[in-house]
Amino acid sequence: MTKAMKIAIVDDEKDMHQSISQWLALSGYDTETFSSAEEALGALGPDYPGIVISDIRMPGMDGIQFLKKLMGSDSALPVIMITGHGDVPMAVEAMRIGAFDFLEKPFNPDRMSELAKKATNARRLTLDNRALRRELSDGGQLMRKLIGQSPAMERLREDVLDLGQADGHVLIDGETGTGKTLIAHALHAVGSRAGKKFVLISCAAMDQDALLQRLFGPMQPDDSRLPAIEEARGGTLVLEDIESLSDAAQARLLSVINDQGTPPETRIIAICNLQDEGRTCETALRPDLYYRLAALKITVPPLRQRGEDILTLFTRFSDQFSDEYGCDAPQVSAQEAAQLLQAPWPGNVRQLINLAERAVLQSRRGTGTIASLLMNDHEDMQPVMTTEGKPLKEYVEAFERMLIDNTMRRHKGSISAVMDELCLPRRTLNEKMAKYNLQRADYL
Repeated sequence: MTKAMKIAIVDDEKDMHQSISQWLALSGYDTETFSSAEEALGALGPDYPGIVISDIRMPGMDGIQFLKKLMGSDSALPVIMITGHGDVPMAVEAMRIGAFDFLEKPFNPDRMSELAKKATNARRLTLDNRALRRELSDGGQLMRKLIGQSPAMERLREDVLDLGQADGHVLIDGETGTGKTLIAHALHAVGSRAGKKFVLISCAAMDQDALLQRLFGPMQPDDSRLPAIEEARGGTLVLEDIESLSDAAQARLLSVINDQGTPPETRIIAICNLQDEGRTCETALRPDLYYRLAALKITVPPLRQRGEDILTLFTRFSDQFSDEYGCDAPQVSAQEAAQLLQAPWPGNVRQLINLAERAVLQSRRGTGTIASLLMNDHEDMQPVMTTEGKPLKEYVEAFERMLIDNTMRRHKGSISAVMDELCLPRRTLNEKMAKYNLQRADYL
């Protein structure tokens, strides 16, 4: 669940900061009070998980000086200033410096709550965006998102690490929903260009004239951005839906690639979403462009080829949604585990995420089964536990691994609790954990 945002209240008048704190605490905020700006500065650093409400007139460092210090540390921190009668010029100066808004004494508590809500919503969005940017620049974090122990995923992780260290252009293909954009982020983050510009353009999201202009310029006079090729210089330019490029755009792109030389100033990662017999990326692109982009190539495996990774992913997504919705994750029966493994998954991981969320919501209501959701997604799927080419032993082992994994997660790595729930002696549990490469340290 999302944690309540903090509100730091800074005022040298004890009665004032206590009354503000009590009012906002009743609204669900986590408040902390400070009697001086100097005291508050020691606790308010960059990425402070909340907002600040400060008086302007204080002994020592006044509110304007305090605001300048805060803006110098984190210019996106919302600061609401409290002003007295006749302090309008100071309030105007505060807004110029970067204050979020101001309240004039005596102020309406409801108005203060309204401003606090707007400010905390803005702060939450800022912090979420910062966290996302850090995550997308952290190769280790991204590699951990490539979950799974199947041979297909082992090869994919190796390919990402190998090609990430190279400097040539890359073509990524695979079915829809397999996570190709995540792979592009990972390639950038584990390579020498990590920390440099990462620009992503969807070639299917705009008409060809607008796309040509966005990629190569010239930009409109009121558009402060550089053309994407220039914007990504020194870093990586990702072109989603590369197959949507017109002949003219393909010719311009090939010319840019040829002019860059080796190694390229801008690395291009092309993402192709064509996976049918009639039309492929190779046939959609002019041959000289295709072979320049596909010199390094990654094909992301479909979910149906990833075996017991399906159960691992379903468990992970179910746990995330159960935390978000404040309820228990659904329990998966042996038959449902088998059906998850044999489903065709045309939407791949994206479809599995959607199904996990619906399963959690359904479980919270106490109705329905995972099997019924699967049957709705795949109307031609039969409720059986076998599938062509997959022996029963594989189903049994996959379900067993999932069951131990789920139980270890639920008991936070307590071996004795897992032994009691699964009625397993310690030696047997240890043997099975070793067999399935489950480490107790991962659950603590």
